[in-house]
Amino acid sequence: MSQAKSSFSLRRQLSRGRQVAGMTTTMVGGIRAAKRIGAFKQPPRENLPRYIQTFCRKMAGSFGVKVVEVEPVEQFHGLWVSNHVSWMDIPVVGTVSPAFFLSKAEIGEWPVFGKLAHAAGTLFIERGSGDASSVSAQIADFLAKGFSIIFFPEATTTSGKKVKRIHGTLLQAAIDADVPIRPIIIAYVNKDGTLSDALPYYGKLTMKESMKKVLDSKNVTAYVLPLAPIDPEGRNKSELTNLLQARMNEGLAELHSRVLSAPVED
Repeated sequence: MSQAKSSFSLRRQLSRGRQVAGMTTTMVGGIRAAKRIGAFKQPPRENLPRYIQTFCRKMAGSFGVKVVEVEPVEQFHGLWVSNHVSWMDIPVVGTVSPAFFLSKAEIGEWPVFGKLAHAAGTLFIERGSGDASSVSAQIADFLAKGFSIIFFPEATTTSGKKVKRIHGTLLQAAIDADVPIRPIIIAYVNKDGTLSDALPYYGKLTMKESMKKVLDSKNVTAYVLPLAPIDPEGRNKSELTNLLQARMNEGLAELHSRVLSAPVED
């Protein structure tokens, strides 16, 4: 190996090490905060969003990702939805929204992440019956108690260039709980104004490969654009799905026009 390559490799390893150290520090800080407010015993959901937002902002920052609201994200109750580009979306949406996350029940049994998820007031979904309407009913009950939820209706990650077909089954929860749907759109952008190809986690990319790409990326900004809320009153699930699809497509195009240096090529 040449001296130049060896030096580059060393710098990259040091950079990765600093970011992993930052992530670990954030995790430790989150655990301490959860203990201090008693979240491991009984998550105080009324007060948790501000703690979650601080934790998520620090977690994104530990990977070198800055979260920027293109317009202020109003902290109102509702069923929040976002396009889905990366595992980084979790800390990004957690930074800007007052909503709690959805998770499969089995993740709550994981040693460290499971305990943190419990402390963060995550809604753990029981999927025993495999019935999507049952999941929607659980979400509606949570919403009716005054707690917001966020999920990714594309049900898969993308390149970030477009919004895939969304699945509207869970939008029934907004109808049943009579709360607005609150869409937000995310775009990961490099310093030169181009769309990041390091942050998207999709296709055949493995988690290990994705993690390395994110750790090696520099100066990426996660821009977030809140879209107009959708009132479910007088609309059925199919109508809400179509309206949300159109609004998210338009929203992504608008966000790209505002933060990218050139149009996105498919």
